[in-house]
Amino acid sequence: MLNRRHIRVKVMQTIYAFKGGESDDFSKDQRFLLFSIDNMYNLYLLLISLLIEVQKRAEDDLQKKQKKHLATQEDKDPNKKFVNNQLLRLLRDNLRLKDLFDKHKITNWELDSEYVDVIFKAITKSDLYKDYMQTRVSDFKEDKDFIIDVFKDIVAPNEKLYEYLEDKNLTWLDDLPTVNTTILKLLRKVKTVSEDNHFTPKLYKDIEDQQFAVNLFKKTLLNRSSLNKEIEIKTKNWDSERIAMVDYVLLQMAINELKNFPSIPVKVTINEYLEIAKEYSTPKSSVFINGILDKLVKEYTADGKLNKVGRGLM
Repeated sequence: MLNRRHIRVKVMQTIYAFKGGESDDFSKDQRFLLFSIDNMYNLYLLLISLLIEVQKRAEDDLQKKQKKHLATQEDKDPNKKFVNNQLLRLLRDNLRLKDLFDKHKITNWELDSEYVDVIFKAITKSDLYKDYMQTRVSDFKEDKDFIIDVFKDIVAPNEKLYEYLEDKNLTWLDDLPTVNTTILKLLRKVKTVSEDNHFTPKLYKDIEDQQFAVNLFKKTLLNRSSLNKEIEIKTKNWDSERIAMVDYVLLQMAINELKNFPSIPVKVTINEYLEIAKEYSTPKSSVFINGILDKLVKEYTADGKLNKVGRGLM
């Protein structure tokens, strides 16, 4: 679920917030980094559980209508197509998901049920829902396509839900695009009879990615003085106060990665930090960072300081 660019962003944010020096203990900050990354999985589970709660809300709504004193014929014999949506049922019956909800204490919607209502009403008022409910029966593909469209067009862009997530955890806003993309991929790939682990993806692709996060964080902080000297030499004509702090952090990380991570290709490192700069820093930051890194790579190559391992890593 987590890609390396997202790991770099998490490391950048933690280093940016770090106020100490090389000699200071940063174990607390390292724990925060890993907690921040792990908490991304809670966001994933929270949004998956929201889909399940919306289905439950629809079920409750039908039952209340059927019990009305002056129930209409439609109330007595409602269209249960949405309630019986096969994909939502698949999610609701997933035992591994239930275990993860318990393990991660995903109980938000019990306390904040008004947001379930917000999404439920947005769905039932949409043209997507009206078109879907034209018939009373459907196959798995139609049910799946409907939920994919609902998540993509109604749940993911919902402003009230966005504000709620921001209020609950500020770091979730950076995680949201990755989590939403993951959910859409899983929804698109799910089959009629899904394995229990289909909707329980791993947070890290492998153990190396988790170690990469720790190493990038530690090595950048431990080599901060030498990294800053290299930056200062290449920015003599720049007013240091005009260089964005985010740019400094990204340069520290990028130079550290060029010198101390032999298995990562030079082009990958440069492209990753340029893309992060475009999203998190000033409009001119990517050009500035690219210029500095380009000069350093040429010098390192000439001096034999780029110790890259493997083919095509330059």
